[in-house]
Amino acid sequence: MKLSELAKKTDLKSLNKFTDKDFEGVYISDMVSDIITMGKPNALLITLQTHKSLIATGNLVDVAAIVFAKGKMPANDVIQLADKAGIALFVSELDTWTMASKLFALGIR
Repeated sequence: MKLSELAKKTDLKSLNKFTDKDFEGVYISDMVSDIITMGKPNALLITLQTHKSLIATGNLVDVAAIVFAKGKMPANDVIQLADKAGIALFVSELDTWTMASKLFALGIR
């Protein structure tokens, strides 16, 4: 599934310009150390964290996109860093459990 299709199906709001590409799976965590050791390349990362080190971690793992749950909004410098790294950023008003349930219903694991 492409990122733009996911955004439409789950009411995600894009926070930056992104390359519309297919992603593979999802990983949910708020701990940078878990993302580094368990995150998957080209996956969707769902988190509540909005700090710069999350972007660096996403870049290290090579995530396709980061979704901030519960309406969490990163600062402009975080968005700019994601732009430089080529990481798509989205925000969802849903909590992580509800977002995970929606993704599961769409066949995304």
